[in-house]
Amino acid sequence: MKEYLKKLPEEILNPINCACAVASKNNMQAYLVGGFVRDLLLGVENLDLDIVVEGDGLRFAEDYASALKARLIRHRRFVTATVILEDNLKIDIATARKEVYPHPASLPVVTRSNLKDDLARRDFSINAMAVSIMGDNFGKLVDFFGGKNDLADKKIRILHDLSFIDDPTRILRAVRFEKRYDFRIEPETLKRLKAAVKLGMLEKVQPQRLRDELILILKDKEPLKEIKRIQQLSGFGFINPRLSISKKNLELLSSIEKEVGWFKKVYPERRRLDTWLIYLMGLIDSLDAKKVKNICANFVFKRGEESRLLSYRKLLSKLTQGLGRSSVEPTRIFHLLEPLPYEVILFAKAKYKNQNIQKHIMDFFEIYHGMKICVSGDDLRSLGFVPGPFYQKIFTIVLNAKLKGQVRTKDDELLLIKKLIKG
Repeated sequence: MKEYLKKLPEEILNPINCACAVASKNNMQAYLVGGFVRDLLLGVENLDLDIVVEGDGLRFAEDYASALKARLIRHRRFVTATVILEDNLKIDIATARKEVYPHPASLPVVTRSNLKDDLARRDFSINAMAVSIMGDNFGKLVDFFGGKNDLADKKIRILHDLSFIDDPTRILRAVRFEKRYDFRIEPETLKRLKAAVKLGMLEKVQPQRLRDELILILKDKEPLKEIKRIQQLSGFGFINPRLSISKKNLELLSSIEKEVGWFKKVYPERRRLDTWLIYLMGLIDSLDAKKVKNICANFVFKRGEESRLLSYRKLLSKLTQGLGRSSVEPTRIFHLLEPLPYEVILFAKAKYKNQNIQKHIMDFFEIYHGMKICVSGDDLRSLGFVPGPFYQKIFTIVLNAKLKGQVRTKDDELLLIKKLIKG
C-alpha cells in the first residue's frame, strides 16, 4: 500500500504524514480506514480522510489540529472529532470503538475498543479495511474481513447477519455502492436485505438519517440507476407510504438526468446545482402539496430546500401559462424566470416538453439571465434629479429596453434616460 500512498497529491499526503508524526509522538497506533482505503485500492479519487486511533482519539485530534494549525470540532458522545484545514479539507478522527445497538434501528451505544472491533462495526467488507500510518508499518493493509478480495470480485457483503436490522440505512448504502461501482450485492447479503425490507426496517429509522442517505444517493453521478434499484428492492415508502414510482416518474427522472447533463456541459461556470433537489422533485412529483409538506417536516430540510420543494408546483403553473406561447416578450421571460432558482427552472424544462417553453428557457439562460443595467442612482442625481419613486420606474424602462436589445452600453442607457426626461 505504500506505493498507493506515495501517488497521492500533496494536499492529501502531507496531512497523512503529519498524522503519522503525531501518532509517533503520542505513542498511539493510527490508521486510515473506511471509504478512503476502499477508493485508494480502486484508484478512485477520495479526499475524505478518516483516521482511527487506538487510544485517546480526542487528545490525538487536539495535537493533530495544533500541528496542522487547523480548526477542531469535537463530538464527545461518539469520541470523535473533525479537523478542518484552510482549504476546507475535512479529516475525521475517531477513537477505535465498539458499538452495541440497544434495539433495531436505534443509534448505537459506543465504548472504546481496538481496531478489529472498530472495523467489525462497519457496513460492508469493502469499507472495513485499514492502512497503518505508523513508523515501520506505514502503508501496511489491515484486512480482517476479506474486503480486498470482495473488491476484486466486485462484491457487496455485510459483516454479520443482523447488519440491516441493526442499521437499516445500510439497505440504501448497499444500493449506492452497488450501482456507483458497478458491483453486485452477493446472494446471502441480498437475502438479509430483503428480509429486513419485509420487516419494514427502513420505516423504523429516524427520518433525518434516511434524509442524509437519500441525499447521498441523489447526489451520485448516475442516481437514476440507484433509484430504479431501490424501487425494485424496497420501494420508497420510507419517504411517504403513498409514494410509488410509476413509469411516468421514471420518464421524468430520465429527463431530469438529461437536463442536468445539458446544463453542466453548456454552463460549467454557473453556480453549482443542488442536483439532488431536482431529482427529489421528480421522485415526489406524484404526491399532493400536503404530503410534500409532511415530507419536508419529517425530514427536517433546510429552509431554502423546503422553500423550493413546496413552492415549485405553484411556480410551474405560472411558467406554463406565461411561456407556453411562441411569441413572448423578453421582459416577460426575464421577469418570470429571473427570481427562480436554477433547480426549479431545470425541473420545468425536464417536465414540460412544449417547444415554446423549451426555447424560452434556453433563451433565458443564454441571453437574459443576470442582465443588469449600468446606470445607477448617482447617474440620475448627476442629471439633477432628487431621489424618488420615479427612479425605479426609469430603471425598469431601461432594463426592459436592454432586454429587447434597444440599448447595450451605459452611454445608450443615459441617452435613453435623457430622451425620457425630455419627453
